[in-house]
Amino acid sequence: MGDTALQTSKWPVLKFDELKDTLTVVQLWTQVVGKIRLRKMPWLNHSWHVTLYVTPYGLSTGSIPYEHGSFQIDFDFHLHQLLIITSMGKRESVSLGSRTVADFYGAVFEKLKALDIQVSIFTTPSEIEGAIPFEKDHAPRTYNAEKMADYWQALVRIDGVFTRFRSRFTGKVSPVHFFWGGFDLAVTRFSGRDAPPHQGQSPNMPAVVMQESYSKEVSSVGFWPGSEQYPHVVFYAYCYPVNEAFGEQPVKPQEAFYSTEMGEFLLHYDVVQQSDNPEETLLDFLQSTYEATAKTSNWDRKALECDFSHLENEYGCFRK
Repeated sequence: MGDTALQTSKWPVLKFDELKDTLTVVQLWTQVVGKIRLRKMPWLNHSWHVTLYVTPYGLSTGSIPYEHGSFQIDFDFHLHQLLIITSMGKRESVSLGSRTVADFYGAVFEKLKALDIQVSIFTTPSEIEGAIPFEKDHAPRTYNAEKMADYWQALVRIDGVFTRFRSRFTGKVSPVHFFWGGFDLAVTRFSGRDAPPHQGQSPNMPAVVMQESYSKEVSSVGFWPGSEQYPHVVFYAYCYPVNEAFGEQPVKPQEAFYSTEMGEFLLHYDVVQQSDNPEETLLDFLQSTYEATAKTSNWDRKALECDFSHLENEYGCFRK
């Protein structure tokens, strides 16, 4: 039933120029919330402790431990509010709208104080050039609720496809999760082997964090809203480490291409959204780019892959 629902639900139209102002401010809001999770959670491999998760109403931190139990912070893109709830039965909310980052930051920490949640964060945004600390960012910001709802509805559909793709791997694989630094939804597979030290850098991120994140061989896919330098909403796929043969591999669908500048395969969201079967078109991209990694990096596919479709077919009735 779940797959049928996905296939019959129309994917929203997304244009970078229409989204950019809203997503720029929402990214900064998610960084405020994500940094709170970062400070309160124990460190997980590859920085998995910092991510957010797609929910039926927006994005969530999931449960976070604190002195009095646990709390959770949720972006609700139905009602356009930020909700903070605790295991003590208390809750506070902050409205989402056209407001400055400094105002949002101050409101969130005022609500945390009211809930007796003690936390301090590094207030300079990560992975953003020329970033302004949250409390000093008084620039006017635009929030378009309709455009944000469209983007979130796309995340819901993509999350479902990524989850199906994730289920086909018996090796180590990440959750389907949302990284607020790069503002992308991603899922990553691992070969099980160590990788050479990563030499990449990112603004306001210690090199050791980047090196730990890429300490193992990976094949990663994701969804990204674009940037001023690349003003397109896209799916991406890359591997680390990579050799020249990776970008030469044939992938699906035919509109997918390898960007030598970015070092990854790209597929514009419009291609998926306009296809007769968006889910299968996206799955083709995910699977074929993974196979490009497995082939060029000599992954042990027999040991790492799995197919539980026979269990779905024979025993799925037990879930009803």
